[in-house]
Amino acid sequence: MAKGGEVIADEPLVVKAKGGKLSSVTVATRDGKTLDGKVSADGATWTSAHDTEYGTAYTLKAELTASDGSKVSRSSSFRTVSKEDIFVGTYNVNPGSTVGVALPVSVVFNKPVHDKAAVERKLSVTSSPAVEGSWSWMKDRDGKDRVDYRPRDYWKPGTKVKFRMDLVGVMNGDLVGTQKREIDFTVGKSVVTTVDVVRKTLTLSENGKAVRTIPVSTGKKTFETWNGTMVVLSKVPTIRMNSATVGIFGPEAYDLGEVKWDVQLTPSGTYTHAAPWNEGKFGKVNGSHGCIGMSTADAQWYFERVNYGDPVTVVNSKDTVAVNNGYGDWNVDWAKWQAGSALS
Repeated sequence: MAKGGEVIADEPLVVKAKGGKLSSVTVATRDGKTLDGKVSADGATWTSAHDTEYGTAYTLKAELTASDGSKVSRSSSFRTVSKEDIFVGTYNVNPGSTVGVALPVSVVFNKPVHDKAAVERKLSVTSSPAVEGSWSWMKDRDGKDRVDYRPRDYWKPGTKVKFRMDLVGVMNGDLVGTQKREIDFTVGKSVVTTVDVVRKTLTLSENGKAVRTIPVSTGKKTFETWNGTMVVLSKVPTIRMNSATVGIFGPEAYDLGEVKWDVQLTPSGTYTHAAPWNEGKFGKVNGSHGCIGMSTADAQWYFERVNYGDPVTVVNSKDTVAVNNGYGDWNVDWAKWQAGSALS
């Protein structure tokens, strides 16, 4: 039940018999629209075949046989909670997916979370093999409440992970939760990238062994590439890069119509990608606006070997990437990360 006795919407309605067996149940809206359903074989419950609607008044009529054999009729009315009174979370893992060793489980909420402890109690991450891990709260880049779970160290390759979220009926101030999810995913092989802005190199390692080092050109002065660990967010074979989208105007403005082999590291616009216009700078001069550029052939090679959730660590640069700029979670020391839990 939600606030004021309202019923959670967008899920099947279950009617339970007390002191007898149900023979029939009718549930209808005020305009006569009925909710189809079926009585269980033992007569103990009736379950609707479809989900209830948000913000809707229903009338319920039930016929049952009491324990003494008499026929009994019962009726009641109720209203489901409206969409304005619910809160939901958007999460970053898909059922059956394989992710990189650095991917945290992240949930961003559509409305402010006033009772973070109540919400966090209904979130869990378990794994095989088991790990030491913790949730930590933050504000996403658009100001929404967000909570991430990460292990103390990177996941081990092959780890099986289960994320559970059961917010149904959880009160968050005047809001009520409605979601129940259970997501299983797997951690793939370890693919770790290190970018040294002084040496102007990118080194990719697989399962702890360096595979290849690529000459690159990173951010020039005043546009330095973020320092610290970022996590691969997405890959796109071709993308338009317009400096206006990241707040760069005037003499430094650019509008590149077809940039190839793009691996996104931050929502703020950090990518690895092909940068043929910087040919001659790779391994020699840092000449980008913050991205990590390389030859077209090298960019394709790299694009084909990294995946969602793989870590990319930049060393010897300046400002450290913010924790909420993508998944900068790994730049927070473990004690501070744990202190970000509402249950710490």
